[in-house]
Amino acid sequence: MVDVILGLQWGDEGKGKIADYLTPRYDIVARFQGGPNAGHSLDFEGKKFVLNTVPSGIFHKGTLNIIGNGVVIDPVRLQEELGRIEHECPDYRDRLLVSRKAHLILPTHRILDAASEASKGEHKIGSTLRGIGPTYRDKTGRSGIRVGDSTEPGFMELYQKTVQEHLRQIQAYGYTAFDLAAEEEKFFASMDFIRQLQLVNSEYVINEAIHAGKKILAEGAQGSMLDVEFGSYPFVTSSVTLAGGVCNGLGVAPKHIGKIYGIFKAYCTRVGSGPFPTELNDDMGELLRKKGHEFGATTGRPRRTGWLDMVALQYTCMLNGVDELIMMKSDVLCGIDQLKVATAYNTPGGTTREVPANLCSAELKPIYQDFRGWPNELPHDKGYDALDSNFLTYVEFIEQTLKTPVRVISLGPERHKTIMR
Repeated sequence: MVDVILGLQWGDEGKGKIADYLTPRYDIVARFQGGPNAGHSLDFEGKKFVLNTVPSGIFHKGTLNIIGNGVVIDPVRLQEELGRIEHECPDYRDRLLVSRKAHLILPTHRILDAASEASKGEHKIGSTLRGIGPTYRDKTGRSGIRVGDSTEPGFMELYQKTVQEHLRQIQAYGYTAFDLAAEEEKFFASMDFIRQLQLVNSEYVINEAIHAGKKILAEGAQGSMLDVEFGSYPFVTSSVTLAGGVCNGLGVAPKHIGKIYGIFKAYCTRVGSGPFPTELNDDMGELLRKKGHEFGATTGRPRRTGWLDMVALQYTCMLNGVDELIMMKSDVLCGIDQLKVATAYNTPGGTTREVPANLCSAELKPIYQDFRGWPNELPHDKGYDALDSNFLTYVEFIEQTLKTPVRVISLGPERHKTIMR
């Protein structure tokens, strides 16, 4: 079976830590969508790593890691990423497989991303400028280049044809702040490196593993509220971040999907532009940012912060069919006297507990329920029942509202600061 771990908010929920924490239970960890716009942070044994494309199971010696067909790959960034972890896992080549059907991010994809974003002025989407959107556009437009194409005789001809089309688009934007020759030199050097990795038909590898009784963990990137179909459109990512994306992104049938773990923070954050109903533009918002170290793992951008939004959480739990919840960064709320949780929205049409179809244009104000905070630090080594009673009330409210159990509680970035119920 394929279990799934994914974010229920606007990304940055802590999927990397939990994927790493759960990996010993699995034979394979596979990424099924997204690209180097993701930043999965892992802390263990006094070391910290940020993974962008590589699955978070890579540090476990007995685990196979697969970059699936739904992922988009920047060869330069992937080589850099593997270089950063090579001293920790020098045998990664034996345990890392790359789908031949994964699409490549070309230098001109990143230039197109920058040109498009610059043209929007104050209406920027908040792109990470990693070339993700243009690569997925080429994929759906049937003009993309895949990893497997790089081993074919016609690769350079296909590459040049694609680049010329991109340059025409870039010229239309009037964008000139780039040096394509320098970027291409790095790109082709990294392509030589990529071709030395294990390039496979990953859909066969995964399905053979399923039939052999292997346990697989599908690791999502970004968050459910950034899903291209059901997120806060158009301020979304370019891939399907929901559990349904696993089938397309890895090539597995729905009947093989097992347990779905949904990760959320005890409060909310968002990076970049777009609607954020519970956002705090005040001292409390700044406190959450500082205590939670809320800065993008990939971009370093400060994250916007806000109270927990149960309307959005109910929505994403419904869309994903979440079986078990994983609650992150509860420790950040320690010492705050009073907490708020959004339980509904006030709109011109009345009170609603539904996320509007167009969250961007909706005039809404969150309706809050107050909770007493917990003054002291939460111990991670004494079990769930030893935690502060106010915190337990907070957790039980979430469980009752979402009708889903909170099975894991994270009380810090390190592996061991985790309570499994």
